[in-house]
Amino acid sequence: MRRCGLVLLGLWLGVLAAPLEARLAGPLEVRQAAAGRDLAAIRASGQLRVLINQSRHSAGVTREGMLGSEYPRLRALVQQLNRQSADDRQIRLVLVPRPKEQLLAALLRGEGDLVAPGELLAVRRDQQVATSRPVEREVPLVIVTRRGAPRLAHLEQLAGRSLALPAGSAARGALQTLNATLKRPLVADWQDPSLAVEDVLELVQAGVLSMTAVELPIARRFARVWPRLRIDEHLRLSEGQDLYWFMHRKAPALRAAVDQFLRGYRASADQEATFLRTYRRLYKVHNPLGRTELQRLQRVRATLLRHAKAQQLDWLWLAALAYKESTLNPAARGRGGVTGLMQVSPATARSVGVSHPASLEGNVLAASRYLVRLRERFFSGSQFNERERMAFMLAAYNLGPQRVQQLRAEARRRGLNPYQWFFQVERVAAERHGMGVVSYVSSINKYQLIYSRERYRLEP
Repeated sequence: MRRCGLVLLGLWLGVLAAPLEARLAGPLEVRQAAAGRDLAAIRASGQLRVLINQSRHSAGVTREGMLGSEYPRLRALVQQLNRQSADDRQIRLVLVPRPKEQLLAALLRGEGDLVAPGELLAVRRDQQVATSRPVEREVPLVIVTRRGAPRLAHLEQLAGRSLALPAGSAARGALQTLNATLKRPLVADWQDPSLAVEDVLELVQAGVLSMTAVELPIARRFARVWPRLRIDEHLRLSEGQDLYWFMHRKAPALRAAVDQFLRGYRASADQEATFLRTYRRLYKVHNPLGRTELQRLQRVRATLLRHAKAQQLDWLWLAALAYKESTLNPAARGRGGVTGLMQVSPATARSVGVSHPASLEGNVLAASRYLVRLRERFFSGSQFNERERMAFMLAAYNLGPQRVQQLRAEARRRGLNPYQWFFQVERVAAERHGMGVVSYVSSINKYQLIYSRERYRLEP
């Protein structure tokens, strides 16, 4: 992993003015507004625009291959449509990532032709959408906990407990139904929108969150790479519901073509190979609130607080970065000469006027100054919300600011939001650089969220 000290700062205007690089090998992603289109209009345009749940589980694509559960199916659909073409015109797959709860509304606004959520998705009766034949049949929502947690025999024992849920979870309706039967409600602990279903499962695996509820196929998929997850299949918030794709009601030919495809589609045996290989190799989030970890944090807290205040940063971001870089060890040494709590190189320290980066004070001072320089030179615009701004700063800390600006330029060209790292610019980063930087930013974001939940007892 390349450190910030190995990258020269340079002027970013020159980067944006330079010619754009060649198109990535992955599917194009655009935002277009059009009325609901049927198959003839799709063939005429040469694009099948698929609205996808923006989670990495559903439609992630990396430099190494496909992570998303839906992408192989969608690619096979386009191949079948092209084989059935009456002329030589070919259809391209165009992915349009949106938050899960916005997918159907985006379809009705004409921003896509098909919705492939990869998760259960509730439809209101008044929505003008049609469903495909089932992509998967009888998919239950099950409780997932961590191995070693107390086993519950029946749903009634969930009364009064807390259930961590990602934004857009299909468990909302099932939870309301269950709570009508419980003496005390099962409380929904809705997670930050920067966390997808796989992030919540990772936090359960780490022991930070006690339990969640997800679709059984998703739970089984991630239990293959995170062995500490325990699937309590007997604790079902809902019995089997069918998982569908969706299209506009005024697209009967598209619906017929999709149904024909799904009727005969069979997943390849090696479809999950890239997913398993990638996730088993990635850094795994740990619990930063253990006894030893909290003792380490207490020893460096005053230094983090002081420099965070001086640089107008939230000190918990510095703490999260320090935990990721060195597990809060001021004596840590890394590759390329990086040292200390924040793993800063001598070159980076000199660039921000610090001559003693090996000391705790100098190390934190250099890292905080460097982060502020990144913020002021590259990410100061009002278009960023603060969590996204910090995500870009961390990506630049890890990858270098010029590379991050190139990723933003590519995201803009592809119709993605260049001011949103999570699930937008990070898609380009995964395709171009692999999951390393995506995992790096995601881990620090999780640590900051974990610390934030305990801010009241972490601050003096």
